[in-house]
Amino acid sequence: MTEREEGNEEATRVVVLGAGYGGCAAVQSLEGEREDRDIDIVWVSATDHHLVLHEAHRCLRTPSVAETISIPVEEVKSPATRFVEATVTGLDVDERRVELDDHDDLAYDYAVVGLGSQTAFFGIDGLEDHALTLKSLDDALTITDRLRDAAREATRDDPAQVVVGGGGLTGIQTAGEIAAWREDRDAPVEVHLVERSGEVFPGHDHEFQGAIQNRLEAHDVHVDTGTAVSSVEDDTIRFEERDPFEYDVLVWAGGVTGQAALDDADVDKEHNRLYTGATLETSDDRVFAIGDSALVHQDADEGPLTEEAIWDSIADEDLDDVPPPTAEAAWEEGQHIGENVVRAIDGRDRRHWAYMNKGTLVSVGDDAVAHDVVGVPLNTFGGPGARVIKKAISARWIATVGSWRRAARAWPNM
Repeated sequence: MTEREEGNEEATRVVVLGAGYGGCAAVQSLEGEREDRDIDIVWVSATDHHLVLHEAHRCLRTPSVAETISIPVEEVKSPATRFVEATVTGLDVDERRVELDDHDDLAYDYAVVGLGSQTAFFGIDGLEDHALTLKSLDDALTITDRLRDAAREATRDDPAQVVVGGGGLTGIQTAGEIAAWREDRDAPVEVHLVERSGEVFPGHDHEFQGAIQNRLEAHDVHVDTGTAVSSVEDDTIRFEERDPFEYDVLVWAGGVTGQAALDDADVDKEHNRLYTGATLETSDDRVFAIGDSALVHQDADEGPLTEEAIWDSIADEDLDDVPPPTAEAAWEEGQHIGENVVRAIDGRDRRHWAYMNKGTLVSVGDDAVAHDVVGVPLNTFGGPGARVIKKAISARWIATVGSWRRAARAWPNM
């Protein structure tokens, strides 16, 4: 059965999938563009809250942070937007239907796909079975529990070995926060960051990479670059070109792929991420895609760019319109999508969107490193200035989708 009975059957129904950065921004931009049009906005997510994911690593050290970075959808949307808490299991573009788990399917006139991503394990034997990930609040609390258990059983002479796989943004911030957790508790723990590329934060400016690695090493994180995982067992990680390593806790942040719900969606895609042009429309003119669900400005014939290639292109200013996989890019796409969906409903030309790099900031425990920040004359810098800018960006987002009061409560722990 396809649900259409709730709301005005004559209204144009726009279904927004996902409560990430893009999904939240999309709902708010659609609400702002709706005006007096007869548009029925339905928002679908597996959770009834938005998680400020780029601050989720803070929960490893301070679990109470979850209360301020988990924003109920009722604070994000207007009363006129209907919310459906359900897991998306499929998208039938021929029938214009969103398939849901334990809920009637939803018919749509236009769909905005912002389902985000899931962790990619790249077929590495045993990795998915043994590694923890950081994609939700439950994930963060699970990591914390495992850290406590490992530290409790360790000694100074035989410290617990914690390995973070993947030297991108999530891996760096996770390793830094685990190191800070260890420092706060004086726990017998060694922290290792493993990255298969030759540098941390692959594709970025070398000065930026060096500054991040210096911060990690200052927090006694062992950084192992050029190290590829080949298989994982209960307590052992095997590598392609080095000896095996015994571990107690393994957190994997080595890459992402699209959601399985888009397996059978009949649109141009790669690894369940949907190709879009500058209007954020997919190959189906009733479906738009944003955030990690989208491959914006990329080539469906030659395949998508790797994350490293995207960052390298941005750093070299060759492909400045290819957005990186960041919260900021998803946020901007969501803000743009409302106008384009309404233009599609009205039969008007859609407006193009292009990404402009405003800078990149990375947390390493209580430190931060900033690079190429708009309006700042320094190329790469750390210290209190970088920390305040990063906190301000997170606070602005929380205030946008929640309130300034919530942002103020979150400030001390960001």
